[in-house]
Amino acid sequence: MQRMVFLILILAAPCGSAWADAPVVQVPRTITVSLDGSGDFVSIQEAVDSAKKDDTVFVKPGAYPQNITIHSKERIKLVGAGVDQVTLLGRKDIVGVLHVGKWPYGATDVEITGLTINEHGGHAVGLFNGKGITLRGLHIKGMLFGQHVQDVRIEDCVIGGSETTGVQFADSQAVLIGNVIHDNDYGVNVAGKSEARLERNVITGNLFEAVLVSDHAKAKLISNTFVKNGTGASFLGSSRSEASGNIVGLNRIGFRVAATSQATFSFNAMFNRESDYMIAGSPNVPAPELKSESDIAADPRFVDAEHNDFRLSSETMLLNRGAFAYLGALPPLKPVSTHP
Repeated sequence: MQRMVFLILILAAPCGSAWADAPVVQVPRTITVSLDGSGDFVSIQEAVDSAKKDDTVFVKPGAYPQNITIHSKERIKLVGAGVDQVTLLGRKDIVGVLHVGKWPYGATDVEITGLTINEHGGHAVGLFNGKGITLRGLHIKGMLFGQHVQDVRIEDCVIGGSETTGVQFADSQAVLIGNVIHDNDYGVNVAGKSEARLERNVITGNLFEAVLVSDHAKAKLISNTFVKNGTGASFLGSSRSEASGNIVGLNRIGFRVAATSQATFSFNAMFNRESDYMIAGSPNVPAPELKSESDIAADPRFVDAEHNDFRLSSETMLLNRGAFAYLGALPPLKPVSTHP
């Protein structure tokens, strides 16, 4: 009888019991998008809108004439089948193609990989009012613009072909690692109260600066290769910067520094056409006094600079300088063994 009464009490337990209040565990999903209808969605936007925390939106191969905005989302991934297989073309009536966050809504811990993103209306990617945004392994054909975003990581991307700036940040915090940024008016523009760290990037073929740091921004430029630009880097306004372990060569000017800014230099390889260091002004004034004692004035021995192969040959002199195993973004080739 006691066992029967106990069973009745369990069955009669109110809905507000501990069992009823137990949280429902959300199982991460992979949501597929395909233009031919073989996935869960044809529209990337609809797939993103349906995604919940820890979900992945996987985009199958194709050229998508679509725009995507990711906002009010937390911890989701947008993964393409590969940069050579998935292209976001955008739509004719909307400026920009991919947006993460929008006013007043942000996005948190969003990762985007494996896509080619074309520009439209001068913009390709916009990051707004978000945190923890990772862009990895993308080909961005146009400007990437970020405003009021924090903890941005841009890694192993190819960014170029903008008629203005390749990457621009305003009042944001970002890290750029291992990217190739090429053939824009400006390579990277760090403005407002932004803080940026650039490490192991190759920035080349930009009409004006490879890197422009202005206003009250702070920047660390560590182990980059800035070649064939108008200027390697300019530090203007009240900016505060550090440049160390970089190769800055084949530019018209190496570093250009405003009298109102602060920049420190160490272990940079410098070989530029007009001047390695200048005080910014109209006109610019050569400033050899800014040269660091640890600078290296030597041909870096690129594999093939004429054809934009900026790897270091095995005969380079830029090895074991200070704390750097090698200067610049790309490791040297291993010497060819002469032993059988």
